[in-house]
Amino acid sequence: MANDWVEAMRAGDFARAWAINARDFAAASHPPKHTGPRHLQRIWRGEPLADKHVLVRCYHGLGDTLQCLRFMRPLRDVARSVTVWCQAGLLPMVECTAGVDRALALHEGTPGADFEVDIEIMEVPQALRVGREQIEMRTPYLTLPPRSASASVDCESLAVGLVWKVGQWDKRREISTDLLSHLAAPGVELYSLQEDAALEELTQIGARDISTPDIATLGHLLRRLDLVICVDTMVAHLAGALGCEAWVLLHADCDWRWPSSGGRSLWYPSLRLFRQKTAGDWSAVIPELREALDLRARALQWFA
Repeated sequence: MANDWVEAMRAGDFARAWAINARDFAAASHPPKHTGPRHLQRIWRGEPLADKHVLVRCYHGLGDTLQCLRFMRPLRDVARSVTVWCQAGLLPMVECTAGVDRALALHEGTPGADFEVDIEIMEVPQALRVGREQIEMRTPYLTLPPRSASASVDCESLAVGLVWKVGQWDKRREISTDLLSHLAAPGVELYSLQEDAALEELTQIGARDISTPDIATLGHLLRRLDLVICVDTMVAHLAGALGCEAWVLLHADCDWRWPSSGGRSLWYPSLRLFRQKTAGDWSAVIPELREALDLRARALQWFA
């Protein structure tokens, strides 16, 4: 991704970012639609969306889909209908998203839906030329389905959920469990939201495992926790979309969706950002994180 585009997105200069997109699109030679790896496909070719039956394809990660669901309402304001072909785990939330007429579970075949125009969900903000007012969501925009079982969080201390691993994409985002062990403190109860965490990892951190593969259930757990501390992964987007308080740990060369400096994000007002000062060095982040956590725990005790 071009550096000038990344700089524009990090700076919140969205008009410039969409102009760069348009320039690069005009200069590119595009293969036929729907060929090659899905995450590399350019689906939208500039077709008008107004008064059309639009199919939104979710070909990137879960976090990307969650981040861009905020644009379904603005899309529906111009389209005749909006069908979202999304990852199966997100289907219960997408079905409840404002602007979505129909949601279908993504699979390897072709979508079972009629449409006039299709677009990848991360192309929607460019197609709509959205501005800061449509990106800076001041209220939660994700709705959870009713939970079928009680969320397993019940303590009088500050309940903190942890996520420290990511998928195969960009392992620089991960943090080691030996560093997270420094977060154990009086007045803080640590819970692991990390799927497939080993027993020795949980023991080293001092965290109780409440992880779940079900994203809707995970959303309910985030709401029961006082705070989530996570690396840059889907959980950060889920917390932000739900308006849950989360502290996100960012490596030195972080993704385009996070600003290049500062502790807050335009995309998610409920998130606080903690950054590496030196590439690969998480050890300097831990004292800052521990100090903030101590203050947060004392504030809870003060108001208890």
